Amino acid sequence: VMPDKMSAEKIALLRAYGAEVLVCPTAVAPDHPESYYSVANRLASEIPGAYQPNQYHNQANPESHVRTTGPEIWRQTAGRVTHFVAGIGTGGTITGVGRYLKAVNPEVQIIGADPEGSVYSGGSGRPYLVEGIGEDFWPATYDPSVLDRVVMVSDRDSFLTARRVTREEGILVGGSAGTAVWAALEVGKELGPEHVVVVLIPDSGRGYLSKLYNDSWMADFGFLRARRAGGAPEDADSTVGEIMNRKRRDLPPLVHVHPDETMRSAIQILREYEVSQMPVVNAEPPLVAAEIMGSVHDRGLMEKAFDDPALLERPVGEFMDPPLPTVGSGEPLEVAVERLEGAPAVLVIDAGHPVGILTRSDVLEFLVN
Repeated sequence: VMPDKMSAEKIALLRAYGAEVLVCPTAVAPDHPESYYSVANRLASEIPGAYQPNQYHNQANPESHVRTTGPEIWRQTAGRVTHFVAGIGTGGTITGVGRYLKAVNPEVQIIGADPEGSVYSGGSGRPYLVEGIGEDFWPATYDPSVLDRVVMVSDRDSFLTARRVTREEGILVGGSAGTAVWAALEVGKELGPEHVVVVLIPDSGRGYLSKLYNDSWMADFGFLRARRAGGAPEDADSTVGEIMNRKRRDLPPLVHVHPDETMRSAIQILREYEVSQMPVVNAEPPLVAAEIMGSVHDRGLMEKAFDDPALLERPVGEFMDPPLPTVGSGEPLEVAVERLEGAPAVLVIDAGHPVGILTRSDVLEFLVN
């Protein structure tokens, strides 16, 4: 059982071993019946003889690192380790290692690396793209009193750092390793040659070749600027981001509506800002891609209201269309034009965050001017 942001490689690997894989939505609360926590609990209770290790509450998780990982680090650094940096997922690794290292030397600093949006670094549990670390609740396997500091790391910094480690060090690492290394580099700015920093790299990058090591995926989410076939960057004026920068300034960056607002409210918002379509979102900006629930269009709302005026007082979430196609802010104009052939507008993503709507009219105005 896994959230829908997990890479295709991970799903394929589990199926290759014979597992039945259930993919659950990321952008729901932990206690929602469709969350991967709830689904796993339900299956464990329904399937005869089922067993769930429950890595979020099983104290064997941190204890295993007290007995193995912590002593290994102490031995291999000859007791010279001064800082230990690791991502926080279940919290088991950093809690267990931290407990051991603090026991043998209370001066060792334990630093957690956490995705932006996760509760560990002060977020509210909003979605993010890095896999395997961060949470939207507090697991029983995590002891925050062990840590000296938690560093918040954005998706952009995580992915670009992972790619940098792979290219400069020749070590193919996953996105959460990028999170940990970025945090370690931040901590390292304050340190001198007498300090020894150990960074835990939890995963290979082989499971992310279709995502953070795929330039097209990175560009779609606005993490990279697109490049020409010969390798030269596209001209600045030809990118989606440049077109967005030239749009009219009297509009909010992202006109939107929430699924529990009425159809009447949605129509009023469209009329107020003189736009034809907008996304339906379940949070307030700055948004992440997983918080886009759907879209509404003036034509579709008009037809529904004409057929049944009573629908004007119903929630928009009952009538919304699928989300608009997306395009990365660093992608060339031609990519936006291709996606606009099948849709009246596209949602622009920058560093994983939806930042605006690009329409056919916007492109025409840019080309004319």
